[in-house]
Amino acid sequence: MNSMLRLEQVSVRYGPVRAVTDLDLRAGEGEVIALLGPNGAGKSSTIGAINGLVPASGRISLGGRDISSLAVEARIAGGIAVAPEGRRIFVNLTVAENLRLGAALRRDPAGIRADTERYLALFPVLGERSNQPAGTLSGGEQQMLAIARAMMSRPKVLLLDEPSLGLAPMIVTRIFDFIGQLKSEGLTVILVEQNAAQAMRVADQVCVLVSGRISYRGTPADLAGTDVMKLYLGGAA
Repeated sequence: MNSMLRLEQVSVRYGPVRAVTDLDLRAGEGEVIALLGPNGAGKSSTIGAINGLVPASGRISLGGRDISSLAVEARIAGGIAVAPEGRRIFVNLTVAENLRLGAALRRDPAGIRADTERYLALFPVLGERSNQPAGTLSGGEQQMLAIARAMMSRPKVLLLDEPSLGLAPMIVTRIFDFIGQLKSEGLTVILVEQNAAQAMRVADQVCVLVSGRISYRGTPADLAGTDVMKLYLGGAA
């Protein structure tokens, strides 16, 4: 399988502290890669390195093209999108306005309208509240909006940083069902998640990060029941 996203010897430093060290990662088209591990392991720093918000050394390639030196906007235009930890929606703008902002770099009005209708239909509660300020949505509804907004750029790779954080189990299941749907449509997903059970339900590969390095790499089936689960993931499977 050709790599849609590839990281080679990627490292992230914050002053003298190295958060990520010589990370190598490959994700093919339609693959979900779950980045698991304890707090402070370097998972969110890896997401920041990929989308360009965090300075990093090493090489990052998208569809075979080196994007390591590109600005954030150029990476979005090239096919990288992120639904960040904490959602970071624009609470004073309406649901529909948030979605349109996700398509800010596009120049196809008809396509933007069609995608807006698609995601409002996929998440009916967003359609019902499309003209309401996004700040009036519940936490789960805001997470749906954050993912839909990211998808409005028509990405090749979607970065999801803690999509289940603080959400009720029923909403978490729905969101991960949607991630599975995106995977089936050929989207590549890099998933940072504390809920190991849900992440392993949709992932093709699992990478467990500890102190900025990959301590384990394999399939969810390989990981289940191992000492890695007990040591770093609380035994959830």
